[in-house]
Formats: sequence, C-alpha cells, structure tokens
Amino acid sequence: MAQTTTGPALEAGQLIKTYPGGRGKKPIRALDGLSFTAETGTVFGLLGPNGAGKSTTVKILATLARADSGSATVAGIDVARHPDRARRAIGFVAQKQVSDPMDTGRENLVLAGQLQGMRTGDAKIRAVELLERFSLTEAANRLVKTYSGGMARKLDVAIGLMHRPSVLFLDEPTTGLDPEARAEMWAEIERMARLEQMTVLLTTHYLDEADRLASSLAIVDHGRVVAHGTPEELKNQLRGDAVIIELSTETDVAAAQRAVSRVESLREIGMDGHTLRARADIATVALPLALAALEDASLRVLSATVARPSLDDVYLRHTGRTFARAQENTELQGSNR
Repeated sequence: MAQTTTGPALEAGQLIKTYPGGRGKKPIRALDGLSFTAETGTVFGLLGPNGAGKSTTVKILATLARADSGSATVAGIDVARHPDRARRAIGFVAQKQVSDPMDTGRENLVLAGQLQGMRTGDAKIRAVELLERFSLTEAANRLVKTYSGGMARKLDVAIGLMHRPSVLFLDEPTTGLDPEARAEMWAEIERMARLEQMTVLLTTHYLDEADRLASSLAIVDHGRVVAHGTPEELKNQLRGDAVIIELSTETDVAAAQRAVSRVESLREIGMDGHTLRARADIATVALPLALAALEDASLRVLSATVARPSLDDVYLRHTGRTFARAQENTELQGSNR
C-alpha cells in the first residue's frame, strides 16, 4: 500500500523554468510562475496543448530537472533539497517506452524492483501481482518487442508501480494508443487510483481524458495555470449553453460577428477562424435568432450546434482560443517543451 502523508501530495509554487533558445534565438520560458496543489489519493490532471509546460513541470517534480526559481514538494518532501527521498516516494511513467524490448515483461519488472532497492524474491512476487493486475500474465515470458502498443504501455505503468510509490506520474499515458487500448488504459488508471489509494499526476492534451479521469485539474497555458478546479466546477462556471456556428470559408467573419451581436440573448461572441462561438442561457431560443441574423446579412452557414459547457469552452474562456487551435499552433512552432 502506498505511503500516507499529511497535507497536499503535490505542491508547486511559482515555478519558473527557462531553456536556452539556441543560436540567435530568444530563451524559451517553459514555466512562468506555475502553481498548483494536488490532494492525497486523487487523480490530478495537468491539461494543456503540447508545449504548454506540462512535461517540464513533471520533470521538476520528479527531480529530473531543476526549476530556476520557485518551490516544489512531493509527499511533503522538497524535491530540490531532498531529491533522493523524493525519488523513493514517486513512480514515473514517461511519454516514451521505458521497458527494455529485448527483455521479457517479467524481467523488466523484476529489474525495476531491484533498481528501487527491493530484494529479488520480493520483486518477483510483486511482478507476478502486477502482471496479473494488468492482464499480462500470458505474455510475461515474451520479449517486450513482441507486445502491442497497449500492452507495452501497461507494462510501463506496472514498472512505475513496482515499489508501491506514494505518487505516480503519468506523462501523456495514452498518446499513440488506438481507441481500444486507450479505453483499457483509462480503466486501469481508475482502478489503480482506487485500489492503491495513491495520488496520480496525469498530464494530457486530451480533453476527454482529463474530463473522465481527473478528480481535479489545472489548465496550463504558456507555462501558467489559467484555471484550477474539478472538471464539473470549471464547466459550471460557464453559465448557459454553447452556440457553435460553422460559416463558409468565403464568409466575412467581421460581418458575421456584427450580425449576431445584434441578438440580445447571445453573449461572449467570438470567432475562431470561420467558426462563430457564443453563449446563451436558452440556446434553443438564441440559435434561430442567430441564424436569421446571418441570413439577413447574406452570410452562408454550413452547420450549427448547441452543446453543454465543455473543457474546450473553459479553455477558450481563459485563453481566448480553442484547444485544437492552441495544439495546431504549438505543432507549427515545433515546440518540444
């Protein structure tokens, strides 16, 4: 069973981290005063597009990098002052595969236990337990290079659990997995948090993953936390429903925004490319009025939808752009923070 601790399981205070920008380029501010706390025994999500600073935050908390300034604690341990103690309290599952493809699943687990100071006999017993829990018993004696992507990812998580850590870091655990393997990993994370009673720090750029798994989350943008709370709390802060209208690519977006601004029941009207987004207390009343206003202005509508508040709406409210747009921008910039 994971160790117990009083106070927050994770705490980051005003973390700042800057990387050199390379020849002729400005330094990159990966973290810009990032702060949050995560309570013991919860799944805490760090949600943000690639390049937002999530992986840098995890590296600092896991003692793999040092912050330029600020503070960070894991299970009450200051990671900068006592990195060895902090490492014993955490399990870390990186984005890239950590298992050795030329060893079997069982051998990878036993070796991981030994590296964490476990006796060989205890490591073998723990390996059997985890192989069974992650439905890998039949593949235990196969080389990992023969595993599917989902099987290899489950083995990585099992490796992180070998020494029964207090806190488990899962850095983008489902990236690259097919939908079936992704659903299986979600179920394993939920089971793990419940059975092990440990704190899980989950970094993800999948909105549905954060909504499904996180007890609470922090939305990260440009190295800062822009919103913090449970998924439901964050969504409930957005009063009313979302009205989303897709316009043709030939549409004058400024004219479209002017047209719908005359609809009194709409508020928070904004454009994301050729997608018009707004909020309304009663969307079923506001949407026909918005469509009529666009028709009167001779503007072509491709589709129109009404939806309950989502984490994408929360992200839009706090950053001024949709999550998909932010992700596209970081990919174009080639960001690898």
